[in-house]
Amino acid sequence: MFNDFKRFILHGNVLDLAVGVIIGAAFGKIIDSLVGDIFMPLVGAVTGGVDFSTRAVDLGPNIHLAYGNLLTALVNFLLIAGATYFFIVRPAARLLPPPPPAGPSEAELLTEIRDLLKGRG
Repeated sequence: MFNDFKRFILHGNVLDLAVGVIIGAAFGKIIDSLVGDIFMPLVGAVTGGVDFSTRAVDLGPNIHLAYGNLLTALVNFLLIAGATYFFIVRPAARLLPPPPPAGPSEAELLTEIRDLLKGRG
């Protein structure tokens, strides 16, 4: 049983996933700092220092829609997604080799098979 577990843990995909999670957590802290300490103060300066997280609408005695938290989460998401794209995805795409050329399409293969079968008869 231990050998099976050892084989599973040492399998390439499990190790890759573990490394990805660890690096992702560390990168998440960097991006949180970038967004919270660099981008959000700029967004606050552009919007006149408005704190969206406190925005809400009262629709009655028991209905309080706090849309500001959602707005703040959306802005954070867009900033994090942009930072991830521009600082990780684009540079990594430049470092990776280009994908191999695509093979023939299904229609081209079927045409070739048809032509080969016609040549037999």
